[in-house]
Amino acid sequence: MKKNIRHFFLLSALAAGTIYGINTFIDATAGVRKYLNTTSGRFFEWRYGNIFYTKQGKGTPVLLIHDLHPASSCAEWEKIVKKLEKEHTVYTLDLLGCGRSDKPNFTYTNYMYVQLITDFVKKIIEEKTDVFATGDSGSFTLMAANMDDSIFHRIFLVSPPSLESLQGIPNKGDNFLKNIIDLPIIGTFYYNTKMREQRITELFERDYFKRKNLISDETKNAYHESAHLDRSKGKYLYGSIIGNYTKINIIPALKKIENPIYLIGNRDKESSVQVLDSYLKYDENIETAYISNCGKLPQLEDPKKFMEIIRMFYES
Repeated sequence: MKKNIRHFFLLSALAAGTIYGINTFIDATAGVRKYLNTTSGRFFEWRYGNIFYTKQGKGTPVLLIHDLHPASSCAEWEKIVKKLEKEHTVYTLDLLGCGRSDKPNFTYTNYMYVQLITDFVKKIIEEKTDVFATGDSGSFTLMAANMDDSIFHRIFLVSPPSLESLQGIPNKGDNFLKNIIDLPIIGTFYYNTKMREQRITELFERDYFKRKNLISDETKNAYHESAHLDRSKGKYLYGSIIGNYTKINIIPALKKIENPIYLIGNRDKESSVQVLDSYLKYDENIETAYISNCGKLPQLEDPKKFMEIIRMFYES
């Protein structure tokens, strides 16, 4: 009996050591190409961690916010910055838990991101700004505009999520999985399986791009690197997303916000048309536009078409 117990603990220790070794190898190799260097920007010392950001160009300010995903970073906007900086001072940032920003071990909430972008505008930009936000990041962008009408002028939402998907609330099952992900070795291993290179490629081919031939290895590698920087601590944000802590019902805010709002969707997806139409039910002044033959990230897949729509909105 005692011999079996010793074998059990020996095998458990061996398994834990193997998993730890795999995690360490992934952490060491994911960022070896250094696609996401910090020499191009600076850091905003925020209350919950340092936030990496860039500032380029000259003119009225524009803030670009990437999708809320641990593999995302301001690399999402790299093809648009050079186009906008000709007429604007362009700010990009890596959200807390993403890219080169800090990834503290706590629960990430929608309101925490509301505080982050509000403080960033007030302390770094220091004037009312136009803002672009992709995917789920549009939810806390709208909530910030609702809570403080002094920070944004125009609001542009790229591939906004359905209003129904934002109304999820934490439950016991979600919390259980979040607690597993938060564990030091097993949780990191689980996260790494979800953020391995093959999964990042699948994410681009399934959601982000429609034309696979336009997906560059450099872009995919930047996303893979973002997910694993700082010893894969992006898992804490991932757990909070899985646990529905980053979601919030934005319908009350939509009814109140007086800012000009512009939505950019995907003409090839019927669901995208339905999503944008649902936003119009709560604010009939919202303007919409669609890009054909693109996935969730038209700013990366077809920056030329994307900028044509942005110019159209600015001229309207």
